[in-house]
Amino acid sequence: MAERQPKRMTVEEFFEWQQRQDKNYELVDGVPVLHVKAMTGASRRHDWVTVNALATLFNALRGKPCRPMTSDQSVETDRGTRRPDVTVDCGKAEGRSMSAADPRLVIEVLSPSTIRFDRFQKIEEYKRHPSIRVILLVDSEAPQVTVWRRIEGEWTYSELRGLEAVIALPEIEAALPLADLYADLTFEQPGEF
Repeated sequence: MAERQPKRMTVEEFFEWQQRQDKNYELVDGVPVLHVKAMTGASRRHDWVTVNALATLFNALRGKPCRPMTSDQSVETDRGTRRPDVTVDCGKAEGRSMSAADPRLVIEVLSPSTIRFDRFQKIEEYKRHPSIRVILLVDSEAPQVTVWRRIEGEWTYSELRGLEAVIALPEIEAALPLADLYADLTFEQPGEF
């Protein structure tokens, strides 16, 4: 017997459906997919880096028009929706909205179980989003960040390493020091960083 294909949803149908679920999903090509961290959970290191990013950005953006958001909020992509670990939204969304109105920055904290998916599939969706200007791929095992930045319509990337590095974020009028991003974490080989 052939397997029944799920009904494809629009983004609006998905958000209505998502409100009745007990776990967070992403919409990919019209089909709800369980968010990868809902399946595997996040390591303590992953969670610390995510919380540190949220706290640092919250403080840096206080009184400014942009706000950091958790993965409970979605970013709509050309394939449906994604849930970055952190999104900085500079738009005015209604209070009950489930997605960013004007996402400028997305952060994916890389874990051994998600690194390939985040680095190759999700990043391409983010790059095609018209308002995203910066994508940060943050290593959870070492103080290093890949910074993808849209400059005059072209994407460039750079690598920052070491706790003394600072990610300048003029797109949101902020900066993100790696020392703050990795606060309270230790590393296997501290001499290298």
